Order: sequence, then C-alpha cells, then structure tokens
Amino acid sequence: MKILVLNCGSSSVKYQLIETETQMALAKGMVSRIGMSGSLLAHKPFDRPETKVSAEILDHIVAVEYVIAYLTSANHGVIKDKSEIDAVGHRVVHGGEEFKESIEITPELMSTLRSMIELAPLHNPHNIRGITACQKTLPNIPQVAVFDTAFHHEMPPCAYIYGIPYVFYKHNSIRRYGFHGTSHQYVSNRAAEMLGRPMTDINTVTCHLGNGASVAAVKGGISIDTSMGFTPLEGLLMGTRCGDMDPAIILHIMAREELSLHESNTLLNKHSGLIGISGVSSDMREIIAAAQKNHHLARLALEVYCYRLKKYIGAYAAAMGRIDTLVFTAGVGENSPDVRALTCTNLEFMGVEIDEKKNKAAVGKELDISTDDATVRTLVIPTNEELVIAKDTERIVKDHTRRNK
Repeated sequence: MKILVLNCGSSSVKYQLIETETQMALAKGMVSRIGMSGSLLAHKPFDRPETKVSAEILDHIVAVEYVIAYLTSANHGVIKDKSEIDAVGHRVVHGGEEFKESIEITPELMSTLRSMIELAPLHNPHNIRGITACQKTLPNIPQVAVFDTAFHHEMPPCAYIYGIPYVFYKHNSIRRYGFHGTSHQYVSNRAAEMLGRPMTDINTVTCHLGNGASVAAVKGGISIDTSMGFTPLEGLLMGTRCGDMDPAIILHIMAREELSLHESNTLLNKHSGLIGISGVSSDMREIIAAAQKNHHLARLALEVYCYRLKKYIGAYAAAMGRIDTLVFTAGVGENSPDVRALTCTNLEFMGVEIDEKKNKAAVGKELDISTDDATVRTLVIPTNEELVIAKDTERIVKDHTRRNK
C-alpha cells in the first residue's frame, strides 16, 4: 500500500509517502511557515534532487493541496494521481486513556479528539487541523490516527500514578502518559532484530534524544515506564524544556517575578533546558562547540544533560531487573558521539562499555558501538517513526476492509 504519513504542527506539515511492501519512502518533505510570509515547500522524491518553492500558503488545507500537487506532478511526483494514495496516517500526540492503539478516523473520533485538546493544547489542535485538511483534500481515502502515547499504555499503575490526591486521576485523568511512542517502539523492535533475539526475550532502555527527549524502559517489547509524563515537559533536560524539577520552584518564581500562568508555561517550555542553562543555544551541536571552547555554562548544560540521562538509564535498568541493550536514537542520539560517550562513562558496572572508534564512526547510521566483551549491547539506531505510522495505518485499513467484506 502507498500510505501518506503526515505530522502537522502549528505552522508546518511534515510528510512522507511510504510504500509499505518495500518500506521505502517514495517522497518526503515539509511545508513550513504556514500562514506567514515566506511559506516554503521542500520536496524530495527518492530518485531526484530536492525542490524548494516559496508560495503563499495560508492554512493547512492549502499546505496539503501543495503536497498532493507535488506528489503527482510530472517533474517532481512519484505517483500519477492522488487516487493512488491508499490511506493517510496522522501522527497525533496525545491519545489520553481513551486510545490505547491506532484507530481509523471517524466523525465520532474527531469529536473525542477535540474534547481532549486540554491534555495537549500545544500539539493536538494542529494534529486535528491536519486531519481536517486531508478530509477536504482527499475525501473518501481512509485516514488513521496513530498516537504518540499508545506504546506506553501498558505501564503499570505504580509507574503512571502521581503522588497527588487520587481524585485528580479519577476526575481529570492526570497521570503519566509518555510520548515519542512510535520512536521507542521502532528502535526497540529494531534492537531485537539486530541482536537476533525475540522481542519478548530482551530488556531495552531506549533514549530518544532530539530537541524534545525521553527515555523508555521496554521490557519484553512492552513499555513499563518512560520519562515524559502528563505532558512532554517532564523527564530529561531538553533543548528548551526544563525536565524534572521541584514543582515548588515555579510557584516560587511566579510569586517573586509576578508571572502569569501563560508566562510560566512559556518559561518552562521555551526558555529552559539547554538554552536556559547555557544562554548559548538549544542546539546540542552549538552547545558542544561552545563547551570545547571552554564556555563554562555550555559545558555545564552538557554535563547536566548527560548526567540526567545516565540516571534514567540506571533507574530503568533497576526497574526491569536487568538490561540487555541500550539504544540511542533521534537527532542528538544518532549524531552526537560526545553525548553518548559522556553518558556511558562509569556505566561499566552494569555492562555498558562502548568502543571509542565505533562510537565516533556512528554518526547518523545504524551501528553496535559496544566493545567486544560488553555484556550490554549499546546500539545507535536511526529512528523511523513514519514507517511505524505507515505500517499501523496499513494494518488498520486492511482490518477494516476484512470486517466489511
């Protein structure tokens, strides 16, 4: 099947057209600055150079129309007509407790998604906007919602319940949900394949390290804990997010600085993390470059980042009883030997030992970077969330077709 995978943000649409039989991305690209001046479409067919075009793209409907136009164009396309698209798979950040797996999009589903916007006000509205755009641009083509939270739905209550009155969970669904589920799912499955062992037989700590970052404890193929919580703010230090901290801190700052709820939310999500500590950048590459030039706060930001990550790795190894493999993925995880080396230092006691040459060679490519005698295999695995979404979409559509025969 040919599945169009969409990941819609407030002013962007990332897309891939994937042939599920070959698992090949026929084309990929991104529409950026939607609704702003200087809107841009970057489109890359698998067999031709990337094309960039500036246009007036006022909303997500126009953005999806541009995507379809380029997918079907004579010079840049990979299909002749939009009818060749068998289904659309949408990344939806938050599925709450209602959605424990991917599901075909129906009017009833859309109503439920809208009712859950308060759980992910920074993400779900844009995901919904993308779905609506596709419904108008690609009518009669099946669409499927694939949730970031779904992979974590089997966490035990001891991992997802917070230490606040239980009534807030019962009445307001306040609990740990976890995110980056499609990435953690893909790399944990791929780790088992690389080791040549059944997924049910291994315990894996997966580290998704991008501008947003999270760790998951995957025991026998099931996520039993993860670092992001009720929102993607909890857990690791990130590019602009604070991660774990004493919750009284923000109350203290709000009182002292007279910050509003909105200002406090912006402080924690946009001005904290690497950029907050270093004052240099939220980009790990720039943090490392500054640290190498003896920028004290950049070095401190790097050390805090890796120290927190190391603590989570140790905690999740303990939670699972043992660890067989440690996986680094996403932009920082796949491309930063410095972060991997600093994180893995002093983890030899639990069997994590990485080879310096292998680690330096593993930039953006799949590789086992362990020493030969390490008892825990440390792997660098480029993530492929789009493929997970495409395969889930294919499965849902085929199941629906079978049921209606």
